[in-house]
Amino acid sequence: MTSPRSLLKFADLVAKKQLGQHFLADAHIAEAIVAAAGIGPRDTVVEIGAGLGALTIPAARAAGKLYAVELDKRLLDLLSTEIVVSGLRNVELIHKNILRLDVAALCVSPGERLVVLGNLPYNISSQVLVGLIRARDRIDRAVLMFQRELAQRITAPPGSRTYGRLSAMLAYCARINKVLTVAADRFFPKPKVDSEVLKITFFKDPPPRSRREDLLFAVIKAAFGQRRKTLKNALANSTLGIDGTTIHQVLKSADIDPRRRAETLAAAEFQAIGRALEPLVTPPDVQKP
Repeated sequence: MTSPRSLLKFADLVAKKQLGQHFLADAHIAEAIVAAAGIGPRDTVVEIGAGLGALTIPAARAAGKLYAVELDKRLLDLLSTEIVVSGLRNVELIHKNILRLDVAALCVSPGERLVVLGNLPYNISSQVLVGLIRARDRIDRAVLMFQRELAQRITAPPGSRTYGRLSAMLAYCARINKVLTVAADRFFPKPKVDSEVLKITFFKDPPPRSRREDLLFAVIKAAFGQRRKTLKNALANSTLGIDGTTIHQVLKSADIDPRRRAETLAAAEFQAIGRALEPLVTPPDVQKP
């Protein structure tokens, strides 16, 4: 691995703070992430935020095809050179904001499911995760690096103070494993906090799937949008547009105490609320999660 400090100095570039750029500078960690992803020659990999190629190179050596997505145009020439020097011909660079990219569209054959890698900037981590959840029928697994605090929220169980919207959504559709912790000094420039790598494996044969996932995810979002309130009040004062009396009846029919708060509910209980709401909320009434 070429030192990110050396690459940036050579090109007379500096990391962009507004893009949350902290480049991995430890080849052993990059190899460990690729190994955790279990990438093989039949896999198509999508890397979010390829940067200077720390993950791109070892992942492409293992994969059949790799799409390297990078928003910062300044880095593309450096990344392209690193790919050529490494003798790789299975990498396609995509200059685009990951939030505007249809990841599922990168699948070229029926039944194909992607592997996703990335060191996610804190300011878009939640949006990226929601997008991957929505596209998960074409994604097998994702191995992603987060700021440690966010990783702890993502893996938090019901009943804990850090359990939230992402925890509940992922508990519904995926299995999460902690891979490793990465100290701040393993990056250049050095961030203020450590990072954690998580492996998210989407269920191929999930527990009973909600008929209306749009509604389920809207319920989860509404419940955690006002997490200090009781579940009844949080849902009644949300974009669901249902009055408190009706919400109370819905929660009772789902065998959920209206006085509970969102952080106490498991994914299956949110599903029960969604099912009870189905006759009352038509698809156009539900906003995207």
